[in-house]
Amino acid sequence: MTVSDGGPYVTGGAEATTQFSSLPLDDGDIHVCQDGPRDAPALLLIHGSASSTRSWDSMVPLLTGSHRVIRIDLLGHGRSAKPADRSYALPDQARRVGAALDLLGVEHTVVVGHSSGGAVATALAEQRPDLVTALALINTGPSLDAFIAPESAAFAPSQWPPTDEQLRRFASTGFSRAGYQIPQELLDDARAMTYHTLTTTMQATRHYMEQRALPDRLAVLGKPLLVIFGEDDRRWRSSSASDYRAVPGAKVELLPGLGHSPLLEDPSRTATPLLAFTAIHAVRVD
Repeated sequence: MTVSDGGPYVTGGAEATTQFSSLPLDDGDIHVCQDGPRDAPALLLIHGSASSTRSWDSMVPLLTGSHRVIRIDLLGHGRSAKPADRSYALPDQARRVGAALDLLGVEHTVVVGHSSGGAVATALAEQRPDLVTALALINTGPSLDAFIAPESAAFAPSQWPPTDEQLRRFASTGFSRAGYQIPQELLDDARAMTYHTLTTTMQATRHYMEQRALPDRLAVLGKPLLVIFGEDDRRWRSSSASDYRAVPGAKVELLPGLGHSPLLEDPSRTATPLLAFTAIHAVRVD
């Protein structure tokens, strides 16, 4: 549903349309989805590792009443290009996000990142403080000390591409409820990654966080910060959310009964604090 020349593809009725486009950047085409009024304040949603724009599908209808909602498949993910000879370092991913927003004519945006997408959001704010007006991080671990190591390794090269069942086991700690049915399109998007892009992008997040913890990075930026954390996260210790209080004025919201992916497990409860935050910090288009 993308077009290689950057033109739009629109789907949906008159009241709710999603515009898909493929933006040509130097490192490869970047897939973008846009929803909501184009003259509303921009709200950028960045997915996590081995995920895509479609992880936000359930959240988007709750946000479009007051925002121009923009979703981007990071290079190597979803329906974006997956080159083997480009850098997947987080500063490079953030640079591409900024370039995509420039092509879309976005001058100011609140940026929301889920999991490792929160680290990309942080890198974007470091590079483009003029562009990022505020940040909201959803279940983004503040440092590697908070990481809960998995019981087994993800995949061997010989296991790629994985089956649905292998992907479900890999993703199971991303949810708090046993038996949660991961949407098929997310399994398909993860399998569409190459083994190289999967492992390289995950290593890139680790490297970025090894260099400096996220609260330390954010504290010097002076940007409004909201941290939303599913209290039953099985990938990052939810108690570590308090580390973000080192950022002046940061607001931390714990969501009991939800795990690493509250945007999928309970979109409404996740959207409530986010909308309250953006109501204060979003910048209206002149």
